[in-house]
Amino acid sequence: MGPTASGKTELAIALAETLDGELISVDSALVYRGLDIGSAKPSYPHHLIDICDPEETYSAARFVGDARRIIGDVRARNRLPILVGGTMLYFRALLQGLAPMPAADPKLRAALEARASTEGWPALHDELRRLDPESAARIHPRHSQRLLRALEVCLLSDQTLSQLHERTPTPPWRAHCVALAPAARAVLHERIALRLDRMLEGGFLEEVRTLHRRPGLHAKLPALRSVGYRQLWAHLDGEYDLATARTKALAATRQLAKRQFTWLRKWPDLSWILTDPGGSAVLSQDAPGIDGDVPIGKRGNPSDLVLNYLRTDAM
Repeated sequence: MGPTASGKTELAIALAETLDGELISVDSALVYRGLDIGSAKPSYPHHLIDICDPEETYSAARFVGDARRIIGDVRARNRLPILVGGTMLYFRALLQGLAPMPAADPKLRAALEARASTEGWPALHDELRRLDPESAARIHPRHSQRLLRALEVCLLSDQTLSQLHERTPTPPWRAHCVALAPAARAVLHERIALRLDRMLEGGFLEEVRTLHRRPGLHAKLPALRSVGYRQLWAHLDGEYDLATARTKALAATRQLAKRQFTWLRKWPDLSWILTDPGGSAVLSQDAPGIDGDVPIGKRGNPSDLVLNYLRTDAM
């Protein structure tokens, strides 16, 4: 696990080659064909990459079904499943269980969106407060996707999100959870900016332009709401110039990293591999701060530290 641009893929590849493992992507953008440059799609083989069209909606529930099947197949080959990515909702759904939610209903969703366009999102939030006060307290009135899903669940199941979460099943396995991150937040921000500029130099805008020309694709699709894609799409729609699109994409990617850190700080039994600018790392049970101080401990390269951790934990 880890925030975007932290080096997860490189570490996962090293572990796969050492441990005779197979990589399973945990990334909500990598599932889509045609989203290559802006999603930093790796060339090394991963399961759950390029498995659906951008017109489709890929959900956490679908991910759990796919990942469980692939984990079983990998284990049947006597190889090690290695999950790698930054979509923390998918990790939680797989490793902590997924509540039995009703499937999305396009007609109901369209009706709710129509109401929002006439009555406003605060009116729908008021309705959610009546139906599910606990969820309404967690969801901002402007978080339209979360608000729509919470209302949809209530109206389809006659139960609240909290009630359904209480019925979450326990997964049938144990996982070793390790997060990789630079010890200094400023270093991560530098890596995010450098990667975005390399993507733009490598044809990111042309990639989005190709998608923009396709009939059936539009800005509200989950695939095209991914960071970077959303901002370049808006640029091609004429909302702002390319320099502004870059600034907005950079800010959105930093916000994504911040949200990922929020998830990880609450993750149970998580070990951190904290790196410094020189490339060395230390294994820690504490999340990184903002000052960049690396905790005292045994140093090494990230893959060796993970391997030693796994051997020690197995004992």
